[in-house]
Amino acid sequence: MALTPLIAGNWKMFGSRAMASRFAEGLTPAALPTGPDLLICPPAALVGLVASLFAGRGVSVGGQDCHAKAEGAHTGDTSAALLADLGARYVIVGHSERRADHGETNATVRAKAMAALAAGLTPILCVGETLAERDAGQAITIVRSQLQDSLPDGATAGAVVIAYEPVWAIGTGRTPTVADIAEVHAALRAVVGDGVRILYGGSVKPGNAAEILAVANVNGALIGGASLAASDFLAIAAAAPTA
Repeated sequence: MALTPLIAGNWKMFGSRAMASRFAEGLTPAALPTGPDLLICPPAALVGLVASLFAGRGVSVGGQDCHAKAEGAHTGDTSAALLADLGARYVIVGHSERRADHGETNATVRAKAMAALAAGLTPILCVGETLAERDAGQAITIVRSQLQDSLPDGATAGAVVIAYEPVWAIGTGRTPTVADIAEVHAALRAVVGDGVRILYGGSVKPGNAAEILAVANVNGALIGGASLAASDFLAIAAAAPTA
């Protein structure tokens, strides 16, 4: 099944109003590729502004995380419903930095994905192994277990996106081999079936995007540092194959 690639940028804890404005200025009709869907996930405080700046420019907006509850006494957290109200269409859940820095378990990630679906958002569910787990030959077992235990009810084709991000490749400049990526994505495909987009993330940049995006079962990319400038983000998007 041909799936429209999704090129998603995760700004992490970077960004400002000025940066968002500069990025929006780079989203000219001439610069936008026609093939993939495009998405930027800024920090929560910028979601509303970015949604406003990007309106009509061909790029959707998402959140980087959400709480599992729709509302309540959860100081500092952001609900999926609020993200949707601000103009978001997607939300990242289970990123390795959330799992590592905040102790999020598969059960936590699943609850957040359920909250995203209930709010009308598409969760981008992240999985990935550490270097120690890969060196121990456990990569496939780890990512399959994370996926199976984190998938929400209602994870039908089109309702959820999966992102494979090997923890050891995020922000390091290192990437798995094409064969490694193909092996993991095939294992994830066996769990979710056809119709669910599976993104690759981990040091994706303009110079390696075409090779990565051509791998079987890779339906787009989740990009960190290379998504902070519109020119780099759009160069990666231009490398996506036509569905």
